[in-house]
Amino acid sequence: MLKSLISAFAMYSKIPMPEIEWSEENHKYSLCFFPLIGLIIGFVEYIWGAFCYAFQIGTVLYSAVSVIIPVIVTGGIHLDGFCDVLDAKNSYADRERKLEIMKDSRVGAFALIGLVSYFIIQFGLYSEISSEHAFMSSGIIFIISRALSGIGAVTLKCAKKSGTLQGFSEPADRKITLVSLILIYAFCILFLIYIDMLCGISVFLVSALSFVYYRNFSYKTFGGITGDLAGYFLQICEISMLGVIVLCDILERGVCC
Repeated sequence: MLKSLISAFAMYSKIPMPEIEWSEENHKYSLCFFPLIGLIIGFVEYIWGAFCYAFQIGTVLYSAVSVIIPVIVTGGIHLDGFCDVLDAKNSYADRERKLEIMKDSRVGAFALIGLVSYFIIQFGLYSEISSEHAFMSSGIIFIISRALSGIGAVTLKCAKKSGTLQGFSEPADRKITLVSLILIYAFCILFLIYIDMLCGISVFLVSALSFVYYRNFSYKTFGGITGDLAGYFLQICEISMLGVIVLCDILERGVCC
């Protein structure tokens, strides 16, 4: 269990971890611990937001740092997949060529355009958060996205027979991993519903729809999922959930007014 925890954090975060043998046995429960990285991101976001509130730091600086925190914690590994998928998707090449493009380490024009657009939208959404429940909800999305990403890793078919995703999904104890991640996902949704029913239900619907889109898009375009597609899904899921949280916050402000 401890080695699985270490391997998950070593792969999907920049948090220093002890060195362990990179073996299938040590990856058996790694995906169970994947949402813990989201918990750490959410906690850091919460501390940063509380600091900004206490010292009356402006919206612009709060939003800018909030956008960067996940990148610092993860090292941008999921954004790398997001960029690779954008380049492959917009190449309009055949399936095999798209898979080759995703393996290319170079950043194309579509990836750059998509990444900049993503950060601008994310920055704008953070700047609109005003209520306490919206602020708390925005930290939970990092756990939800990783729980769903892990569920996808052990339930959806892979587009390739090798790769980073296969290195974690194939050795995984699928039953324990799936049950653990479903429970984490359910707990997060119930917690969001508890603090704000409209927000919680909206996040549930959007996250579920994001997962369905991820599955259908991956199967149709690439014949299955890959590590890059998992990163693409995680980013799309997070920005979608943040969007509905802000939308609910705006609607509730309007009702109160």
